[in-house]
Amino acid sequence: MTHEASTESQVLTVGNLLNLPPTTDIVTAGKAFGMGATKAYQLAKADKFPCKVVRSGGSYRVVTADMLRILCVPETTEDAPAA
Repeated sequence: MTHEASTESQVLTVGNLLNLPPTTDIVTAGKAFGMGATKAYQLAKADKFPCKVVRSGGSYRVVTADMLRILCVPETTEDAPAA
């Protein structure tokens, strides 16, 4: 099982986001932005996804660093505000 599959049925926390690989699938990235898979694919196909998307063959990969920057996620959990 991949890490991405493990985030499929859970809420993404800052820790989950920081543990993502350099690129992630469009569904996981969409979840980070609060959208479902259908909307994430629609935006990616229209070149309107909120962060950098790389198309490789028939799949879409999101650049994790760009996603984290746009979501204003600190680089480490030590920089994150207390809950």
